[in-house]
Amino acid sequence: MPADRTEQRPERPRIRLDQPRPRRRPLLPEYDPDAFGRLSERIARLLGTGRFIVWMTGAVAVWVLWNVAAPASLRFDEYPFILLTLALSLQASYAAPLILLAQNRQDDRARVDLEQDRGRHERSIADTEYLTREVAALRMGLGEVATRDWIRSELQDLMRELDEMRESDLSQER
Repeated sequence: MPADRTEQRPERPRIRLDQPRPRRRPLLPEYDPDAFGRLSERIARLLGTGRFIVWMTGAVAVWVLWNVAAPASLRFDEYPFILLTLALSLQASYAAPLILLAQNRQDDRARVDLEQDRGRHERSIADTEYLTREVAALRMGLGEVATRDWIRSELQDLMRELDEMRESDLSQER
């Protein structure tokens, strides 16, 4: 009996063009640049404080005192303090780029704030111009609208004319 071909061959998943391909595993590890930026800002904020300078000075002083005053068997960094120099150089080599990264992020935020301020300023200028045009239109319209004083003066003139007409009618009847 011939074997059924569909049973022998394992079924492959159908490739669909209307669906995105599954993501490939990246060769390099991925990191969140925003999280790294926030961490660099925190480190830069710490490095820029007096507390850090005091602690760093204390640590260097303890390091030097230990390696000068401790018994020879307990010293781990003799006089030229090469290990201390290496540690401070390593700290400086990481601190500088982290501070620059934090400054770049601050510049980006300042640029966004400036653009938003510029947009608000342009909107407020447009609103002010609109309100100025509206006030000018109201003033022009008020020039054509009868005011209370004008109506009073017109009514008084009409009253005088009516009084004059009545007096003239009375004088003609006599």
